[in-house]
Amino acid sequence: MAARSALTRRSVLGLASAGLAASMLAAPSPAHAGPGPAGPAQARPLGVEAKLPAPTGPHRIGTVSTRLVDTTRHDPWVKSVPYREVMVSVWYPAAGKKGGGVHRLAPYMTPGAAERWNAKAPHGIPKDAIDFAAMRTHAREGAPADTSGGRRPVLLYAAGANDPRTWGTSVVEELASRGYVVVTIDHTYEAPGVQFPDGSVKDDAPLIKAFKEAQRKEEVPALLKKVVDVRVADSKFVMDRLGSLPHGLSKAVDQKRVGMLGQSAGGIAAAETMYGDGRVKAGLNMDGTLENNPEPNGTNLTPVAEHGLTGPFLLMGRQGSDRTTEPSWRAFWSHSTGWKRDLTLRGAKHQAYTDLAALLPQAGADREVMEENVGTVDPDRAIAAERAYATSFFDRWLRGQDNHLLDKPSGRYPEVEFAG
Repeated sequence: MAARSALTRRSVLGLASAGLAASMLAAPSPAHAGPGPAGPAQARPLGVEAKLPAPTGPHRIGTVSTRLVDTTRHDPWVKSVPYREVMVSVWYPAAGKKGGGVHRLAPYMTPGAAERWNAKAPHGIPKDAIDFAAMRTHAREGAPADTSGGRRPVLLYAAGANDPRTWGTSVVEELASRGYVVVTIDHTYEAPGVQFPDGSVKDDAPLIKAFKEAQRKEEVPALLKKVVDVRVADSKFVMDRLGSLPHGLSKAVDQKRVGMLGQSAGGIAAAETMYGDGRVKAGLNMDGTLENNPEPNGTNLTPVAEHGLTGPFLLMGRQGSDRTTEPSWRAFWSHSTGWKRDLTLRGAKHQAYTDLAALLPQAGADREVMEENVGTVDPDRAIAAERAYATSFFDRWLRGQDNHLLDKPSGRYPEVEFAG
């Protein structure tokens, strides 16, 4: 029991290995994890068709998904696979009037991915409470891109460990509606279920197996490091492919203006990718610590925490977690010479930086469950603050447009504290 409790404290992946460990210990993997088509479609649960808050920017948005294959490396989790394949979704300003068009609204998740995510009863949402496949986003599937404004800055978004690429759609849609092209990445065999165009679903069984083996050998920190390293390699590969995105989107992106953001392990990946690849000009880490330990004690730091960054970087943490209390953030701060800010979302828990803030109330969660997973912060206010500060940050550093929201505390967002 002691080993398991240690893995429920905050760690390199944001919540103690919780984003990784707790979720991997929660549910067995289905049998159709390997290549090839999944079995016959299962009846979808009769859950709520939940809704996300509408994006507030001036642009209508579109989205397309595509499979990307890296033939230069074997899959890091399944060595018998001689290539690395990932699924990405691209979100972008679309041509036409906002709210109109003949293209249908894109689903929140594909059926195969939704089945796996629902089975995990994710982050306090009871199984079958939400029909993730029936949910609709605010993006038109396959809508033509708006190229009237020329090439646009591009952002990579990375979800937390063992979470799907859709888990930050609220902030992703907002950024797309504000004129960014945003690419969300599923990390195959780590995400709970990744559905490919041929219908096959690759699940997280290989990572669960590796995690249990690491527990047995007392090598969890090494596995956590590998998770981040794989995410960084995937992110670099996706940047390599920005010039060949489908649907004409390669002509819409400005590869000289690239940023990256993410929550938990995704935030760590944003920092590490920026540290190792100069193409990332600005980064945002939402509540991901920067060390490879089951507990945040300031040792075994990631390279970015040891050496810092010279470019602009934004840290956004939860209640009680900032550079004065988080050792790895303190190290990162002291070693970074570029522009930086450390913000705290008052009353927030780790998942307040994800779509859980919007979805958990619609799943019928009571106050106790809300406070355990999202915190005491008002969910609508949490989403509004996350969107506002992410937009302000990337506008400042990728567009040269500064609304000064990041200069000092704002009465518009009293939930946000400036640390230190």
